[in-house]
Amino acid sequence: MYEVSEVSDGRKRRFARTELLFGEEGMRYLASRRVAVFGLGGVGGHAAEAVVRSGIGSIDLVDGDIVDRSNLNRQIIALESTVGQPKVEAAASRFLDINPDLAVFRHNLFFSGETAESFDFSQYDYIIDAIDDIPAKVLMIRRAYEAGVPIVSSMGTGNKLDPLKLEVADIFETSVCPLAKTVRKALRKEGVPHLKVVYSREEPKKMQTGRGNVGSVSFVPAAAGLILAGEVIRDLLRKNFFVQMPEK
Repeated sequence: MYEVSEVSDGRKRRFARTELLFGEEGMRYLASRRVAVFGLGGVGGHAAEAVVRSGIGSIDLVDGDIVDRSNLNRQIIALESTVGQPKVEAAASRFLDINPDLAVFRHNLFFSGETAESFDFSQYDYIIDAIDDIPAKVLMIRRAYEAGVPIVSSMGTGNKLDPLKLEVADIFETSVCPLAKTVRKALRKEGVPHLKVVYSREEPKKMQTGRGNVGSVSFVPAAAGLILAGEVIRDLLRKNFFVQMPEK
């Protein structure tokens, strides 16, 4: 963890509006925390940026993909100027432009059974899971559970149009979402008893064209990402600090 003994004038001004809610000590606490974000797509990119804008001092960015023009409709790091760049590099540059004091750890790879040993989950204060690969997702969740590190996972946001149908729940209390159903079943076999997720109760839309592809819009993945970030920041302050955050 990072010890923050002094708050620079630049940082104080940068997060002045947030400090009105969390207080100076709350901001100092967040500046000493480290969050890992796995997956920097439509959901994960927005989640990561919201965490950075909230004052987290250290972030791990994990994604092995590059920015593609097909990402421009929904991914916050996707610009014509970043097309072709590794997503972790595009995100790191953007986030350091927001907060130059941020410590960024770049992992230009996909989390999988082959790369899992590259990560020591015990060094994270919170993990955001925004990946789509189901075996990798289940492995990550199990590893986080075994390490005793809080994790929040995104379920499916593709083929959805209504951000108001997004909810936060334990995965074993979810319904409708096909991805949540699959992950639920796998976690039972893994012996994982609980998992906080952001999921949608909206039935996936049937595609008009583009058979085999997943449709997406700008606002549903973004809304899910912002909800994920909100859960992380509020949980860190509620469970580990004196700031009185509202309960659900």
